[in-house]
Amino acid sequence: MEQQTILAIGIFLIVYAFIITEKIHRTIVAMIGGVLMVVVGIVSQEKAIHHIDFNTLGLLIGMMIIVNITAETGLFNYIAIKAAKMAKGKPVPILISLTLITAIGSAFLDNVTTILLMIPITFSITRQLNVKPLPYLITQIIASNVGGTATMIGDPPNIMIGSAVKELTFNAFIQNLAPIVIIILIVYIPLFILLFRKQLRTTSDRMEALMVTDESILIRDRTLLVKCLVILGLTMIGFFVHQTLHIESATVALAGAFILLLLAGEHKLEEALTKVEWTTIFFFVGLFVLVGGLIETGVIKSLAEKAIELTGGNVTSTSMLILWLSAIASAFIDNIPFVATMIPMIQDMGNMGVSNLEPVWWSLALGACLGGNGTLIGASANLIAAGIAGKEGHPLKFMQFMKYGFPLMILSVVIASGYVYLRYLI
Repeated sequence: MEQQTILAIGIFLIVYAFIITEKIHRTIVAMIGGVLMVVVGIVSQEKAIHHIDFNTLGLLIGMMIIVNITAETGLFNYIAIKAAKMAKGKPVPILISLTLITAIGSAFLDNVTTILLMIPITFSITRQLNVKPLPYLITQIIASNVGGTATMIGDPPNIMIGSAVKELTFNAFIQNLAPIVIIILIVYIPLFILLFRKQLRTTSDRMEALMVTDESILIRDRTLLVKCLVILGLTMIGFFVHQTLHIESATVALAGAFILLLLAGEHKLEEALTKVEWTTIFFFVGLFVLVGGLIETGVIKSLAEKAIELTGGNVTSTSMLILWLSAIASAFIDNIPFVATMIPMIQDMGNMGVSNLEPVWWSLALGACLGGNGTLIGASANLIAAGIAGKEGHPLKFMQFMKYGFPLMILSVVIASGYVYLRYLI
């Protein structure tokens, strides 16, 4: 093995170790690792830039701007309180309502943003009802990862896969992944009720107090709300037709974001850009360069060859291997760096005789997104929810979440395995 290859693997593994242990912020570690790949000569600066997927970054930035401006109108608070009132203030129906809102929101806004919006609202509702927030936190984290699986923009791994594989359009993600997401949610909701019903009790006085809440006062800017809904609707339409128009999804998202800024007024520009999660964006930049180093040194190609040796190039075996490997790995390490490593490996498999890669790509998406429910560190949305919970005085512990998340994750992957096999491999 050449010295440069050993160096690339060493840098990658050290960065990965720091990401897992969270001793240093993952963005700092990823960026230092990416810079090291260039400094030691594993990749040139020009090639490093070439490996950065600007479509993924543009899509993330555009959607962050649109959602942050929409959040200022109070729309998401309104929806949550309205749903709680429709559930008559009863804890169990509220659990179901918030679970479904989180799943749907995660599909079309992305799961990280949805969790940022929903968890503070959830604490407000549980305080009014005087019920334990833990069941609501766990079900919403799980729902965010399941719901985010349904679309190309729902979960960062899907954004990365959709950007890397042009044939996998926004429509294709919905057509192929939304059905299995619906099935999993149908299975999960009765289980949530069974697991948490004893903790979901309150008094009639508390329920009545919630019912008299006037949710209409939560809408702070009706004019801006109309503008946001129009642009959000047009952006979604753009995602559906972007391949027909021969434009990338990032162009659609950025166009929507800056048209909304034009309509909202220049005074919103700096505030909107400040609220973009730049730490996430630079985390992606560092990862793309790190994985680029593995590609340039042939490490990814070697991994693909080993995987094909193991499965004999059989599509069924390869799909199941990728699905379960992705799920188990994503439960214990953040699914974003894992998927960043897997994408070029699967692309190399296509050059080595695996003729039909479509089920393999869907297996990667399902495994990475659903696997995020296995532990508290499995997905970015989980960590964000835990962080907010800690600030609210209700820390969510690793084993506390894993007790519920890991068995439910395994169940969802079993269901997904049957789905992939019956739909693509028979």
